[in-house]
Amino acid sequence: MTASSRRCGAIPTDAGIRWRVWAPFAKRLQLLLVAHDDHPREYDMLPEPDGFFHLELPNIPDGQRYYFRLSDRGGELRADPCSLFQPDNIPGPSAVVRTDRFSWTDHAWRGIPQSDLALYELHVGTFTPEGTFDAIIPRLPALRDLGITAIEIMPVGQFPGGRNWGYDGVLPYATQNTYGGPAGLARLVDAAHAAGLAVLLDVVYNHFGPEHNYLSEFGPYLHDCYRTPWGQAVNYDGRDSDPVRDYVLDNARMWLSEFHLDGLRLDAVHAIYDLGAHHILRALQEVADDVAAAAGRQIHLIAESDLNDPRIVQSPDRGGHGLAAQWADDFHHAIHALLAGERRGYYSDFGEPRQLARALETPFLHEWTYSRHRRRKHGAPAAGLPPERFVACIQNHDQVGNRALGERLTELLSDWRKSRLAAALLLLSPYLPLLFMGEEYGEPHRFPFFCSFCGDDLIQAVREGRKREFSDFVASPDDIPDPAAEQTFRSAILSWQWPENSPAAGLRRLYSDLLHGRRQWPWLRAAAGQLGHAQIVSHELSHCLLRLQRGPLIVYANIHPQPVAIEPPGQPQWSSESQRYGGSRPDSAATCQRHPSTELLLPYELVAFA
Repeated sequence: MTASSRRCGAIPTDAGIRWRVWAPFAKRLQLLLVAHDDHPREYDMLPEPDGFFHLELPNIPDGQRYYFRLSDRGGELRADPCSLFQPDNIPGPSAVVRTDRFSWTDHAWRGIPQSDLALYELHVGTFTPEGTFDAIIPRLPALRDLGITAIEIMPVGQFPGGRNWGYDGVLPYATQNTYGGPAGLARLVDAAHAAGLAVLLDVVYNHFGPEHNYLSEFGPYLHDCYRTPWGQAVNYDGRDSDPVRDYVLDNARMWLSEFHLDGLRLDAVHAIYDLGAHHILRALQEVADDVAAAAGRQIHLIAESDLNDPRIVQSPDRGGHGLAAQWADDFHHAIHALLAGERRGYYSDFGEPRQLARALETPFLHEWTYSRHRRRKHGAPAAGLPPERFVACIQNHDQVGNRALGERLTELLSDWRKSRLAAALLLLSPYLPLLFMGEEYGEPHRFPFFCSFCGDDLIQAVREGRKREFSDFVASPDDIPDPAAEQTFRSAILSWQWPENSPAAGLRRLYSDLLHGRRQWPWLRAAAGQLGHAQIVSHELSHCLLRLQRGPLIVYANIHPQPVAIEPPGQPQWSSESQRYGGSRPDSAATCQRHPSTELLLPYELVAFA
């Protein structure tokens, strides 16, 4: 796809730039070209049928700034709903960007096979002190050497201010100016491909942010019948919804084609409401298929969903949407509740050892079974679906940042043995692993919620809302970090340190060994694609022992602070408590060749046999 294939926005042509916008609520629309040294030049846009307006002008330079004015709706200056760049943030002018002039060197790039995906979720603003796309590039080799094969970037659609998780974006086509804008993102993607890494982008198609959101002045982009936890839902099935669907589909196509992205992570698809016969998720997958075929490379659409609904990834001939994969939250909840001991909220459905065993056998613990948290039956069986259709984690931005204080798992467990055990369970599981930035070395800095809204009333509402939500989780509501304070944001910047001979360095070696081992160790590769069988073989006051078998791989995990004796089922290959990782078992486990008797499992030790 070329830039001119977008149906709306500032679209390059042979003669210049053609602006097109869908604004059925406007009777008259003007384009204003902004210059620094004189007054804006105003042009009346030409109406089309069905609420569209267009205008083509010659000799428009890159970076030309412009506004739209809905003259019959107050005359305020508004950014282009399809703006690719807001150099002065919002509500500043949009800028012309010619993506076909980006410099690419990745012509031979063919992507990463889905079964080889090892995802690394990162937030651009806090991954480095600089908080830019360009600052990520020097760290790409370290991620590749760790064993990561794909980075997953939290949303970069333009949001107000400079500090935000990205889920409050209001201009989904525009790349956040404080991160380096569209050119910066293109440089990052090109560099990642040169390093052998795929790049996926988190996109938000269920709602738009609350501040400087002017889409409803242009047309019925939002739905009056549905609401999400964050505001009105996007209009995918109501009156005049066809241009809204095209708005989202063109956005996905732009990221995948013009920015060479290798996939999208679709945020909270359970908050996407579409009762039409051709669901928007299926339409998005069709876009991805088209781009993949045209570009000759692998593209992956991965959905976040809490529905435990296999239709998200089932093929269309089975009534599904056909997406590449979806998140499997039950795996995270089972490990977290058992090891951290939390039982509040959705963790009230978890915490029993047998649930962890079950989560290693199937991505959905709730398969139209009763959920205490929801007080109703929930989910459906995922039978017949291969494990690479599901993404599992032990930490992500939600599970860390949507806590009162933003504590990471290492802090909550307060025991490096438990952290090593949790990491081993993830990386020896049958699912596609996802790491949250810094997890691999036990990042000590928390990741609290932060934002930088401009309106005082909205900022205060966010503050009070978080205090109400988490009042039962802290000694005092005043302990909750102020989401609008710059210090809250700065406290989340990664330390990116794992001193030699420290537990952090040992944990990182464990992650690296297993991430590489998933692709290189014969006994672990032989287990790929197999869900296997897991069970709690012994659960007493003195110990809790889990056994997992996947092909030739047999794993025993001692989920207890006391040692436990076992009969080795084969040749021991690997231990989470090797001295290489900071544990107390003397071993050179990196080669997986020598190992002393494992008849006695150490506290919180996981041993793999083959």
